[in-house]
Amino acid sequence: MIFAAAPAEVALVLTELGLVVLGLGLLARLADRLSLSPIPFYLVGGLLVGRGGLVTLDVSETIVAVGSEIGVVLLLLTLGLEYSSEELGENLRVGLPAGVLDVVANAAPGVLAGLALGWDGRAVVLLGGVTYISSSGVISKVLADLDRLGNRETPSVLSILVMEDLAMAVYLPVVAALLTGGSLLAGLPSVGIALATVALVLFAALRHGGVLSRALLSHSDEALLLGVLGTTLVVAGIAAQLQVSAAVGAFLVGIALGGAVQERASLLVGPLRDLFAAAFFLFFGLQIDPAELVPVAGVAVALALVTAGTKVFTGWWAAKRMGIARPGRLRAGTALIARGEFSIVIAGLGVSAGIEPALGAVAAAYVLLLAIAGPVAARYVPALVTERAEHSRPAPAGH
Repeated sequence: MIFAAAPAEVALVLTELGLVVLGLGLLARLADRLSLSPIPFYLVGGLLVGRGGLVTLDVSETIVAVGSEIGVVLLLLTLGLEYSSEELGENLRVGLPAGVLDVVANAAPGVLAGLALGWDGRAVVLLGGVTYISSSGVISKVLADLDRLGNRETPSVLSILVMEDLAMAVYLPVVAALLTGGSLLAGLPSVGIALATVALVLFAALRHGGVLSRALLSHSDEALLLGVLGTTLVVAGIAAQLQVSAAVGAFLVGIALGGAVQERASLLVGPLRDLFAAAFFLFFGLQIDPAELVPVAGVAVALALVTAGTKVFTGWWAAKRMGIARPGRLRAGTALIARGEFSIVIAGLGVSAGIEPALGAVAAAYVLLLAIAGPVAARYVPALVTERAEHSRPAPAGH
């Protein structure tokens, strides 16, 4: 219990956490001054005070890790709260071809790079997963920061993110079986459990979300907030235990809620989401030793350039199929560039199994590049391209 700790230890922990939160606040203020998402600032801040940085921040990894995981869960909960179950069903139906294109276009560069480097076949499969999966956490935060959650192209982005998270329900159990020396056949039970869990939660969200909304509805903001958070964390925990993404579980809880509960929960969860999401991005930066990034910088930069382009193409094509105009297609494509939490999880599996020493460093450098470049590109590239296109148009006759 914390109360059993010495007063000096408690004071030190509180002081350190206070300084961390104040630092995050200053970074968020700087980002706001520059009209940017604060995510790149959090990541670089973590890099500067983590292993091998300018100073070493001595904060409990367990506390920060749990806090950062809650941040991802809350990010996906609030993203789910922006859409109804009907919209989700329609997005999944319309977006299936884009989901297939997403796999082919974005996993292939990682697979080819792994083969070119002469890596073990299992490491090749893992690197393909690293380059395939976008960061739902980073992207949902960027969409919120840029006030694009209500844009017409956002459902096309959402459909791709959902399909990627659902694909992880198949991918992760298969990879786990391969890394333990098993076969694909040996991993089928885990895959079956994961798919059954996703199908069950998805069915409950689409068909019986009203029951959950009525059960959580309360005149008290406190009771509503605690009910929504408790339900989300329980569902996310069960999903993770069954080898399904905790993010998928949290997202589907948000989808299931509707009406007054949906609107009020969005407002109540927002401040907590921002706090814990900041912890997630800071913690990611803390884990990276800058010295490990230098030898693999060339590979990481090449992969980042190629897969940034393939993600833009994927988002562009998905938005085009939904009848979105060119500016919206570009916004959708650039929004998908960022990689993050899932890519690190995938690489971590390979590092733990000891199959390829360079995998962790390549993944860290790659994710850091795109987690920083993604929000910046989403903010500036569509505006720059639109402005350039307007300047290049011929002047009307008579001028």
